[in-house]
Amino acid sequence: MDLLLDVMVGGVRSHLRMCGHDAAYALDRGVEDDDRLLALAREEGRTLVTRDAVLARRADDAVLLETTDAAEQLRELDAAGVDLTLADDPGRCGACNGPLERAEPPTPAYAPDPEEERTWRCTDCGQCFWKGSHWERVAETLGSL
Repeated sequence: MDLLLDVMVGGVRSHLRMCGHDAAYALDRGVEDDDRLLALAREEGRTLVTRDAVLARRADDAVLLETTDAAEQLRELDAAGVDLTLADDPGRCGACNGPLERAEPPTPAYAPDPEEERTWRCTDCGQCFWKGSHWERVAETLGSL
């Protein structure tokens, strides 16, 4: 699902990306103006996710969230029909939303050796990812919804 998250719901962006969603974040795009957000959502065919009821009513396709708590926002997204199943293989960078590909050696010192543990690298920002303790915590959070 292609999503555009406004500035009030950025706390769920990495979770959505770990579930395979193309989740663009307004501040990453330098967009805060409501008219520009709406135009961007239309141009890119994205569902707008927001806490702003007036903005949600103006959008062609929107999910309106009520809470400020990220875990509760995930619960609301789940209730709205957004699939919150962790992807078998991550496809999106949790930091920048760029596409991931399997990492090849050499990797940065913070990342495991890709020959010993499956590791992915963002084609946009170069950050490496693997299914470590963060993945397990996110799985627990999503499993509790």
